[in-house]
Amino acid sequence: MPFTRKKQVPLIVLSILLVLLIIAYSVRVYYIQVKNADKYSSVSGSTSSLTAVLKAPRGEILDCNGRKIAVNRDGYNIVFNKAYVKDDINDVILALINLLEKNKVEYIDKLPITKKAPYSFVEDENTDKLIKTLELAHYATPQNCVTQMIKKYGLEDYSEKEQRKIMGVRYSMQISDFSISYPYTFAEDIPSAIMRKISESNFLLSGVTVEVVPFREYTDTSLAVNLIGTVGPIFEDDWESGEKYKEKGYSFNDKVGKSGIEYYAESSLRGTDGEITYYLDSNGNIVDSEITKEPVAGKTVMLSLDKRIQKTAQDALRNTVNSLKTATAGAAVMCEVNTGKVICAANYPTYDSATLAENYDYLTSKAANSPLTNRAFCGVYPVGSTIKPAVATAAIENNHLQDGECIRCVHTYRYFKDYQPSCMHTHGTIGLKTALSKSCNYFFFELGRRVGATKLTNYFKQFGLGVKTGVEVDDSAGILIEPASDTSFAGDTLQISIGQLNAFTPLQLANYVATFANGGTHYKASIIKKIASYDMSTVYDQRKPEVMNKVKISKSTQKAIKEGMLSVTVDGTGRAALGDYPIKIGGKTGTAQTNSGEDHSTFIVFAPYDNPTIAVSVVLEHGNSGFSSGTLVRTLLDAYFTSIQNSEKDTLPYKILK
Repeated sequence: MPFTRKKQVPLIVLSILLVLLIIAYSVRVYYIQVKNADKYSSVSGSTSSLTAVLKAPRGEILDCNGRKIAVNRDGYNIVFNKAYVKDDINDVILALINLLEKNKVEYIDKLPITKKAPYSFVEDENTDKLIKTLELAHYATPQNCVTQMIKKYGLEDYSEKEQRKIMGVRYSMQISDFSISYPYTFAEDIPSAIMRKISESNFLLSGVTVEVVPFREYTDTSLAVNLIGTVGPIFEDDWESGEKYKEKGYSFNDKVGKSGIEYYAESSLRGTDGEITYYLDSNGNIVDSEITKEPVAGKTVMLSLDKRIQKTAQDALRNTVNSLKTATAGAAVMCEVNTGKVICAANYPTYDSATLAENYDYLTSKAANSPLTNRAFCGVYPVGSTIKPAVATAAIENNHLQDGECIRCVHTYRYFKDYQPSCMHTHGTIGLKTALSKSCNYFFFELGRRVGATKLTNYFKQFGLGVKTGVEVDDSAGILIEPASDTSFAGDTLQISIGQLNAFTPLQLANYVATFANGGTHYKASIIKKIASYDMSTVYDQRKPEVMNKVKISKSTQKAIKEGMLSVTVDGTGRAALGDYPIKIGGKTGTAQTNSGEDHSTFIVFAPYDNPTIAVSVVLEHGNSGFSSGTLVRTLLDAYFTSIQNSEKDTLPYKILK
């Protein structure tokens, strides 16, 4: 029976597909046998292959609005590639050293032996590893090591000075596992003029290449340096033990996060290295190479910090400390009331990360007031009267202070026979609002005694005082005395009721006032907003607010205490700085006694009063009184509300101070 037209259609389709398949196959054969004949014939003749690493750029760090903080720039490294190194490696090393020394450019030398004879071990360096690497007895002298390296590295025909230079590089190569898989970085971030000279003489320098690599750079080397941190070389102790970078796939010459966010987010900021495969013939010669895995850049970390507010806070803190005759240092923290996210964290004195390495010895041993200390997160201070809102909360919630109840301040508190502290003034019969506004110690001595030390301590913990905040970088838990009982603590209860004996960090203070302002939700502190792909197209980790615990604060309790904190800024101890502020602010000043020098000055605020969004804490070491912090608090509030106004198109529901 003849085929119908309907039955012929599948045959036609199959015929067309067959023709297309033959054409595709023919093109591929042409591509392999003609177009790339040399490449594939060399590969087919090879007997082995080796893979080397292609470094990926580090992820960037941004502020909450996407402004760049830590970025990458291109630079030049001199690299030895084992695959192309010949027998003249010592001559090549010496030629490079002479070139760099002539142009005053440093190269890497990790040999822990002095540069000139008579040789001695360099202090604080890993000499045990040197002796072990050279397979010498544990009692080997520096000269024994030098003699062994001359023999080991074939340096007999060089002068003593040249021998020391070459062996420094050869030893550095050896301990960094120099191989085809792990190229050796001889010098980093060399000037472009040196790059051109080496490139022009490349045919004379076997195994040497100049690679374009990403280098870490900070847009402002003084901005939040304690939080951002630094990157640096891998320490020998962390290579195979400690952090175990070798086990994690790092090269010995890699740069890693050493502190701050650079360290905490290392696993995210570190990119995924690519691979290049080398094909070798039976004699071990490279016949071809190809990139078999493209490197992937590290992830971008977006912080909750606002770069402009942070800069304003740092400048204002510096100016405030320097303007006060007695103040020596300080810190200021601002966080979001409803998330625990840190908006700024300023320290003074501080340092410049660009000159940290060269000034490190001075900063650690000679500089006044410990500029390397992150006072905002790790500085521990008695907080003075800023503790009083927490004491009031404990008293009201446990029925130790009734609504509208007044207490008579007669200056000296005489409840205990053996300890009778005094108030700064004689306030007479006052209620909670006035007690907060005028910071009456007598009133809070009585509240503290009624509540008892054990319950007070429990409330302090609930507010996040004396416990770790959970922030991503290093912080201190502070000092929180745990009383055995109320009776054993007795008079000391009065001291903790006005912010003495215990000591907390500025970050804890800001987190505490934020917890009170939002009605009792204690959030984990955080400085990371999200982690995304390098180009920010994909979000991998959107950091949501994390609740640590909830403090029982009734609306009536919060209202009563808030009214007192508003009075502080309107007509109380904070009125000089904030009395005319166009936005209603709740606050509390504090003056904390110290063992020497003037008292510390503390100030906490939340704003706006009716719908709080931010909390601020300021501590000035030896600032004399809470009043001293007022101008700085006002500057921080201006910075925040101005930033909000500039970032929103809609008119805000409150007037902004110009």
